[in-house]
Amino acid sequence: MLNFKANLPLCRKYDVIVVGGGPSGYAAAIAAAREGAKTLLIEATGALGGLGTNGLVPFWCGFSNGGAYCNTGIGKKVLMETCKLMDVDGLYEGALAGEENPAAIPWRLGIDAEVLKRVYDELVISSGAEVLFNTILAAVQTDDCGRVSSIVVANKAGLSAYEAKVFVDCTGEADLVAKAGGAYMMGDENGNMQAGTLCFTLSGVDIEAWKNTSRYRIYPCDKEKYPTIIDNHCTTAEIGKHTIGFNAGHLAMVNSIDPVNVSKNLIKGRKLASEIVSRLKEEHSNIYGKAHLEKTAAVLGTREGRIIVGDYTLTEEDYLSRRIFADEIARNCYEFDSHDLHINEKDGKPEYEVAYKGGESHGIPYRCLTPKDLKNVLVAGKSISAQRRVMGSVRIMATCLATGEAAGMAAAHTLQTENCDVHTVNTDKLRARLKAEGAYIL
Repeated sequence: MLNFKANLPLCRKYDVIVVGGGPSGYAAAIAAAREGAKTLLIEATGALGGLGTNGLVPFWCGFSNGGAYCNTGIGKKVLMETCKLMDVDGLYEGALAGEENPAAIPWRLGIDAEVLKRVYDELVISSGAEVLFNTILAAVQTDDCGRVSSIVVANKAGLSAYEAKVFVDCTGEADLVAKAGGAYMMGDENGNMQAGTLCFTLSGVDIEAWKNTSRYRIYPCDKEKYPTIIDNHCTTAEIGKHTIGFNAGHLAMVNSIDPVNVSKNLIKGRKLASEIVSRLKEEHSNIYGKAHLEKTAAVLGTREGRIIVGDYTLTEEDYLSRRIFADEIARNCYEFDSHDLHINEKDGKPEYEVAYKGGESHGIPYRCLTPKDLKNVLVAGKSISAQRRVMGSVRIMATCLATGEAAGMAAAHTLQTENCDVHTVNTDKLRARLKAEGAYIL
């Protein structure tokens, strides 16, 4: 064990610091700044957006399931701004019509990562929040009462410290909560976690042939020829002229908080992407015969990591009963979507597949965002307090935007509470403000 000591520069103090610039962190920073809080957003990469940008996840889903919008507010603004900039040759005519008619929104909407990066940049900077890129969370300082006083970050300037009154953990892995000593869960009873995916894009695709083909079979295949392909997971979306984004292939035994494991799976994921492209050319030469593997994602798509122990844990029954909560701060309409390679199957389909009818949704209570044993920390995104199966539903980007907006607004409201305690925020006032900003809650 190396005993390391250093005097660190203490940088500017903030009201609210948000760690993690994916959809939840982006929305949290905007919401906190909009409420008047001096806000800093810290992001480990060089762009906001998380898996929708750095991870090349090729499509949105979960904003609407054919009825009312489930995710509005900041999330809807991002969706519409992105669609307007991507609306080439009527590609997003249905989505833009859905601005006033959610039933017109396709289930999947393609994402051009470069467009989305610019949308995130412009909206967060216009809110007044500050952004610090290429900076990772290194350590957390806490007192004996479960209160975070400062964080230590690492970037090209070395190690430095930042202070804030309230912190919002949007790392996707509950990194801040874990470093602060907060309780969390991870994996099933045997330590198994959902499979990961390294997304990629293909250019030179025959789009008309692609539109007229309902199957994109990649498996079963010759295991000697394609040793990395283990199943038929293959979802796609048109993201530009002759360009298709792929969320395809599974990487088993991914541990999102183990850097060695993630590094090995990034290498394996690039090999898998190459094998999938070769298999697609073999199986559907009329579509992909002239296609080119344009790029693989810089960030590995990990569907599961740490889940905090909050004041309330969202349950499967809450989902199945379409529950409404008195303190709900967001709603979710996405299906159970747990890429768990260890689950049982029934009639050839995973038992987790449960989807709502059009317009149905369930609430997410504020208490899912509040770590039980930390005073001035909130959590948004896929690490909120929920059972694993439900986490497989609420982890999507649309819902992360909604929980992020609520967490950021709540962080600003926490500044007005005695001793800056997130557990004492007036949820009636919080809900009223969220509704005033366009959020969909009941």
